[in-house]
Amino acid sequence: MPYLGAHMSISGGMEKAFYRGKEAGCEVIQIFTHNTGSWYMKPLSQEQIDAFTKAREETGISPVAVHVGYLINIASPDDKIWKSSVSSLLKEVERAVMLNIPYVVMHPGSHKGAGEAYGIKRISEGLKRVIAKTEGARILLETTAGQGTSIGYRFEHLADIIDMTGSRDRLGICLDTCHIFAAGYDFRTKEAYDAVMEKLERSIGLDYLFLFHVNDSKKALGSRVDRHMHIGEGMIGETGFAHLLKDHRFRDHAFIIETPKQKDEKGKDYDIINLERLRNIIRREE
Repeated sequence: MPYLGAHMSISGGMEKAFYRGKEAGCEVIQIFTHNTGSWYMKPLSQEQIDAFTKAREETGISPVAVHVGYLINIASPDDKIWKSSVSSLLKEVERAVMLNIPYVVMHPGSHKGAGEAYGIKRISEGLKRVIAKTEGARILLETTAGQGTSIGYRFEHLADIIDMTGSRDRLGICLDTCHIFAAGYDFRTKEAYDAVMEKLERSIGLDYLFLFHVNDSKKALGSRVDRHMHIGEGMIGETGFAHLLKDHRFRDHAFIIETPKQKDEKGKDYDIINLERLRNIIRREE
């Protein structure tokens, strides 16, 4: 059975994410390790690491992934931004290793008008630098919706980045359901789902798929607009998720929700609701 969880806030301390996750019914969690609105990352203290490890042991929840800050853009044609992005990504990976978190999830970046081929080359150059200076954590390139000049809305983009970077043992893919749907990959029927997975296998290989972000989409298929929605309340619908959740090839994978942090009319946390919906889908399909 897949491992289900959510992106959790680290407000008040990184260790608090575990206890919030336990309340929501998480088996796994994804976190930021710092304030993502700033380039600055205060070095982790041993006290922080110890508190994080203790909370992990107390809750039994696995911190499966660190999501990097949104300022990072290693596709940027601006040398100053590119160098800052590479430096920040390096620190993100180092922090994940210190916290014993296996995956570092990143959006590939935006080429800002310089062209997709240029952006892909720029990304691979940045990844090479980071990988050469780190060990341990695997960097996962997240599929994108294709807003603006973002890279990663086609599987071929990610395949090219991995091929150009070369370090296949340190790279992988995080598939976001909302993003690929907005990018034009329809998986709402079994036939459509199988076709998408065949494209992914052919372009990258399913062996490089390590993590899922499970979000419904507020916007239509092919809209190239990234707007997450609660499970079953968007344009994908529960049936679309059933094909993915019952795929035996991913039964040992982690599925993380990044749905809006809201409460329903009765005051129930939507993280709890969305995880319950996913579990109900799995039970119905077994």
